[in-house]
Amino acid sequence: MQLSDIIDPEVPASGPPPRTLWAFARWCLAGGGLALGIAGALSVTAGVFEVLTALLLGWIIDAALASGPSELWAGTMPLLLAAAAFLVILRPAVTGASAIMQAVVLQPNIQNQVLTRLHRWTMGQAVTFFDEDFAGRIAQKQMQTANAVTSVTVDVINTGLFALASIVGAAIMVAGIDARAGAAMALWVVAYLGLMAFFLPRIRVRAKDRAGKRAAVTGQVVDTVTNIKTVKLFAHSEHEDRAALDAMGRFRGAALRFGRLSAAFRVSLFALAGLLPVILVGMMLYYWSTGAATAGAIVSAGAISIRLAQMSGWVSFTFMGVYSYIGEIEDGMRTLSPRPTLVDAEGAADLAVDGGRIELDDVSFTYGREGGQGLHGVSLTVRPGEKVGIVGASGAGKSTLVNLVLRMHDVQGGAIRIDGQDVARVTQDSLRRAIALVTQETAMFNRSARDNIAYGDPGASDEAVVAAAKAAEAHEFILALRDREGREGYDAFLGERGVRLSGGQRQRIALARAILKDAPILVLDEATSALDSEVEASIQAALGRVMEGKTVLAIAHRLSTLTEMDRIVVLDEGRVVEEGTHAALLARGGLYARYWDRQSGGFRDRREAAE
Repeated sequence: MQLSDIIDPEVPASGPPPRTLWAFARWCLAGGGLALGIAGALSVTAGVFEVLTALLLGWIIDAALASGPSELWAGTMPLLLAAAAFLVILRPAVTGASAIMQAVVLQPNIQNQVLTRLHRWTMGQAVTFFDEDFAGRIAQKQMQTANAVTSVTVDVINTGLFALASIVGAAIMVAGIDARAGAAMALWVVAYLGLMAFFLPRIRVRAKDRAGKRAAVTGQVVDTVTNIKTVKLFAHSEHEDRAALDAMGRFRGAALRFGRLSAAFRVSLFALAGLLPVILVGMMLYYWSTGAATAGAIVSAGAISIRLAQMSGWVSFTFMGVYSYIGEIEDGMRTLSPRPTLVDAEGAADLAVDGGRIELDDVSFTYGREGGQGLHGVSLTVRPGEKVGIVGASGAGKSTLVNLVLRMHDVQGGAIRIDGQDVARVTQDSLRRAIALVTQETAMFNRSARDNIAYGDPGASDEAVVAAAKAAEAHEFILALRDREGREGYDAFLGERGVRLSGGQRQRIALARAILKDAPILVLDEATSALDSEVEASIQAALGRVMEGKTVLAIAHRLSTLTEMDRIVVLDEGRVVEEGTHAALLARGGLYARYWDRQSGGFRDRREAAE
């Protein structure tokens, strides 16, 4: 095993992320105890060696003065050789090992470990979690929190333990020379800690505020860039500029408040740091004048006091950063750690589909207030292999019905069963693996055309991908693709959300993905809405072949696409008001017939059906 593999960044976390700071930090770092222990021990050793370096210098001065010029080399050679070995071999070895642990073992692995755990947890959230926030803000919080946890961990080990060992060692050394000097140093340490205790909690609060404002800027900018076509079409560049400037102004205000406090901390710190060498060297000079201290003691005290004075600034700024990062961790923890609102039931089994029968039993679900849009007491059975069209005005509950079958939300009343199994009692992944979905809002990844189609079956061969593309009438335009990196055909990237494709091309890619998935249940939510009539006709033929033997739910506003369905269900205000074949519903002269009459050719086809 390589040194860098002491921490496995892909090991899953145990349980959900806690909502308190230190428990959250333990959750993030669990599994890295050995590496953290080794790194901590090396850092402490390096801190002790700082004090030994000053002590050695004092011993050499005292030995040289005691030997005199004539006996200098003979009297001090063993000490000089030991000091040289310490400074040239031992100290660099320990310092180097400590640096390797931090740069090679801790930094890259902890960041990946924390980011992996946060990303996995976030991916388990319900769709509503993402609907209610900026995509850019969520991504920013993941990166920000992983970076902050890593920085705090490395800084506490690299700086905190190093400084603590140095201060304790220096206090012991100075107290060994004179107890009064040791007491003076102890008072300085108390004043130093008091200064940090005053400023750092305030810095933490302002850092948290700054982190929140920075994430808001990212969210605003990403939201604008994501919808850049809409911005251009409505000529709202100035409006978006103003929104971005407002967010940036709030971030600037938070950064200024943080900066003022930081500047006050630095001024106070440098004033206090300057006192230490004045106190210790002054006391050592006084004791030397009275014969209570040697010249070597003056050198040792001077060297360690100057080193600690310098270190105090380094340590304080590091811990100012640590407290800033803690504020960012708390901010990210608040955003990312909520418990998912949609989870698998305890002991949930995988869905076993042997026919594809779908049953909605008195299902109710509303968005927001009671009685709002959704479904109200809907009962519907789709037999295995049956093809059912869903029709209704906007807001009638068509997409809600599909989302509930997919368990994107939990029903508020009644139950949904597939082959007799309550969808709330099976695992979400197994449920969605059994259903292929094509929507009017086609989702594309900024990956190759091949990868986007193969998302339906990641293990599919290239031949299967091409066959699915041909069935979806997508093969020809895919061969003509070329991205800015020079990749062509199935290797060409589609751009973020597939922006390099037309709406119809995106839907054909999505259809190819569903064809490749070959799930026993097929859901089409306006699957051909972005296609022209000629392409739609050829795709309908392909869909007819794909639908053979599958249970199908098809939503469409273009009613001509549903005429060959086994049955059509009409929804109105969240309730089933009609169902039957196309011809039977036309003959009935109800809501479906009125919808049909509004579309081209409706009167003629209705008269033909009546005859």
